[in-house]
Amino acid sequence: MYGTTIFVTGGAGYVGSHTVLVLLNAGYEVVVVDNLINAVPGKDGFLPESLRRVQELTGKSLTFYKVDLLDKEGLENIFCKHKLEYVIHFAALKAVGESCQIPLDYYHNNINGTISLLEVMKKFNVKKIIFSSSATVYGVPQYLPLDEKHPVGTNCTNPYGRTKYFIEEVLRDISVAEKRWNIILLRYFNPVGAHDSGQIGEDPQGIPNNLMPYISQVAVGRRHEVQVFGKDFRTPDGTGMRDYIHVLDLAEGHVAALKKLDEIKGCMVSEVINIILFNYLHIAIHNHNIKCKHINNFSSLTIHLLAKIFNLSCVNFLPIIS
Repeated sequence: MYGTTIFVTGGAGYVGSHTVLVLLNAGYEVVVVDNLINAVPGKDGFLPESLRRVQELTGKSLTFYKVDLLDKEGLENIFCKHKLEYVIHFAALKAVGESCQIPLDYYHNNINGTISLLEVMKKFNVKKIIFSSSATVYGVPQYLPLDEKHPVGTNCTNPYGRTKYFIEEVLRDISVAEKRWNIILLRYFNPVGAHDSGQIGEDPQGIPNNLMPYISQVAVGRRHEVQVFGKDFRTPDGTGMRDYIHVLDLAEGHVAALKKLDEIKGCMVSEVINIILFNYLHIAIHNHNIKCKHINNFSSLTIHLLAKIFNLSCVNFLPIIS
């Protein structure tokens, strides 16, 4: 597949930029679209800083467009200019807490943006897509560890998770109605880490919604303390437990799934790659003297969210870092 052109939505973001790096290193041509809502603009006012650094790290060039997926005309112009063969779809609003505060924004952006993308793909006969979904579609676990057989959608706990579930359903319906579509849905929990160069990583705009960048900002003095919700759960240190996956493993998993797209017909779901559990709060607090404030009365929170340790053998992928 050397020289094949991949269209990556949300490619300037955290997971997207690492995936673009892996794609370029694998010999793909990459076209990226991003509205830069959660990415640092470049000094030249055009190429996002993350993608500028990706080009430096790989020694290869990519094509970037600052276009929102809701801008259908803008998308069509891009599809006119390039012979796009595959799509990896990351672009979305993605903060669980924020989605509860502004649910309409999440439904409008995530679902309507995806429909706009799919309509343009259909118009230009590009029918191979990897959707970067989320393990939030499982909602409140009925059993642990989670796997692909677990029910989805019925117990989603937030609008963000519901948007991912609704998009999965749209893609399933398309695959049934139109047999030429090849679709892979990848679900995962919390990506962490960065490229070993340290040149790209998770550096969100505004207040971080994910734990590790928040801890990092407290460690360097940009924020005062980490709020820990609950301290009397039935866990080794009393805090909630979550799964984490290294972002480069996640990126490699998406690229491995890309190679599988030509072989499948319809829609395939995979719990993405080998997810390993470790308690980041315990490590951070004790090794780096990070100030924490415990907030109690969160008995309604899910104590554990753990996915089955699983290799994507169906796409010939084995995680290296996680």
